[in-house]
Amino acid sequence: MRRLHPLPDEDSPGPPTCAAQCARLCTDTGLSAILTTDKALLHWRAMRRLGDTGLAEHAVQETLLRAWKACASYDPSRGSVRTWLLTIERNILTDIARVRAARPGDAHWDEIGDLAEGRCAGPDFADGLADGLLVAELLARLPGPQRDAVVQVILRDRAYQDVAADLGIPVGTVKTRVHYALRSLRRLPVSA
Repeated sequence: MRRLHPLPDEDSPGPPTCAAQCARLCTDTGLSAILTTDKALLHWRAMRRLGDTGLAEHAVQETLLRAWKACASYDPSRGSVRTWLLTIERNILTDIARVRAARPGDAHWDEIGDLAEGRCAGPDFADGLADGLLVAELLARLPGPQRDAVVQVILRDRAYQDVAADLGIPVGTVKTRVHYALRSLRRLPVSA
């Protein structure tokens, strides 16, 4: 078996990028221990959820690859290495299920990686534009002071105290304006 990283001592925490509490997947002994103890469980869960041997094997490989890459980010205070691996696998299985649902019958295990990477792309430009126009139209229906309070507190995510200081009004007044503005917006039809 080829060494993943040259290490002088198997008991060392791993490559320089790994912390002392890493998952030990960066060493040959750590990786083979995981393969010995947890590979069957990972494969069983993937097979049970996906029902396809090829997809299950792909999910296990992807789980181990992501865990190996994120070895230094493992935090033992949040759970065991097995729990950490099962969480990574759950996320991968969810990604695969989403791809299969979006393209039923089309998605073979060779294409899953390519399709899963595409889902990380940003939202469609037209959707963002339509949402922005709807928000602008709804805000235009509010009285000026309420609109200003909502824009500052909700859309710009500023603290009530900061907005009150900028406008020269009490904090309670800003909270009241936001409250009544949101109440008015809830009563408007969505297709406004």
